[in-house]
Amino acid sequence: MPIVKASKDRVKTGVHFMLGNYALVEGAISAGCNFFGGYPITPANEISERMSQRLPEVGGKFVQGEDELFSIFACTGASLAGGKVMTATASAGFNYMQEGLGYAYTIEAPLVVADVQRCRGENYASQADVYQMRYGASGDYEAIVVCPSSVQELYDYTIWAFNLAEEYRNPVVVMSETTIALMRERLDIPEASQIDLFNRNYTTLSPEEYQPFAAPEFGCPDAAPLGKGYQTIYSLNPHDEKGSIDWDPDVFDKLYKRICGKVRENADKICRTESFMMDDAEYAIIAYGSEVRPSIEAAEMARESGIKVGVLKLCNVWPVPEKAIAEVSKNVSKIFAVEMNMGKYVNEITRVAAGRCEVIPVTKNLGLVHTGYEILEDIKKGVK
Repeated sequence: MPIVKASKDRVKTGVHFMLGNYALVEGAISAGCNFFGGYPITPANEISERMSQRLPEVGGKFVQGEDELFSIFACTGASLAGGKVMTATASAGFNYMQEGLGYAYTIEAPLVVADVQRCRGENYASQADVYQMRYGASGDYEAIVVCPSSVQELYDYTIWAFNLAEEYRNPVVVMSETTIALMRERLDIPEASQIDLFNRNYTTLSPEEYQPFAAPEFGCPDAAPLGKGYQTIYSLNPHDEKGSIDWDPDVFDKLYKRICGKVRENADKICRTESFMMDDAEYAIIAYGSEVRPSIEAAEMARESGIKVGVLKLCNVWPVPEKAIAEVSKNVSKIFAVEMNMGKYVNEITRVAAGRCEVIPVTKNLGLVHTGYEILEDIKKGVK
């Protein structure tokens, strides 16, 4: 996989005080994004606004479409043409993009989608899209979803998302939230020379030899340059390694085992977690996104009360960081799964814990992030 450094003219190196949505855009620009297709929706509008300013400055293209379907399909086409592409939406708009996402998974088009989660119809905080990010589209596929918890991580994780999309030829979702998206914080943007970028592999075969969906068992096919004589059908229908549409159960099975396997079999390489105060922890909090910081605060307050609590921060939720969660479940008596929804990802944590310890949901669906005190109260109830 070709690795290059970020371009100096795309990276605004320095210390900034920046809105989260703007930080995400700067991460995309630093990562080499050169096409954005979007449709207005709060609380993601600042992403489109800043993209419309920044992309022309670096030679990219910004397109505002008539709806979310236009956005996702325009990005898919631009990706197949060789672009590094992104769209952004919020929960309700993410609903409309599922058809296009399903297509992108099937034809293995690398692209990035920022979903700024909100409560249904209102701009209040939520993490209720976590399952839709994995299971929203029809058919078999594997999702990659990264979940920043700060303005800094909106920048850093967006670069990570572009790299994952290029490496695995897969859509990647940046799980943003109203909280961090509309918050201003310090942002440190490094020198371009410190930013590694992945670029997709292109075939060295002639158009006559090239097969667009031929790849190792759990690998990705090489891309082909557009307009150079490589004739490819990119279809949602069952297709063979040549791209020809033909129903053959064995060919279909082989195709989807590879499409799913390229993520499943590389989950340990993709997944990232961070641990806080876990060395001597008797209890653990597992959290992601905006809920990480109040979880750390709650753990610190719990320790002041004599309760040894640590925190496992999930940097991505899909694929599930199973090894890290399983390891925690072996070393603590209870896990508190903190989420801003009615309780969703707790099911994955419970599955991976496999009865080794009790998993207690700590949920909130009031349009607000938990406070440290609220999490602490649930911990105290759970350890009695």
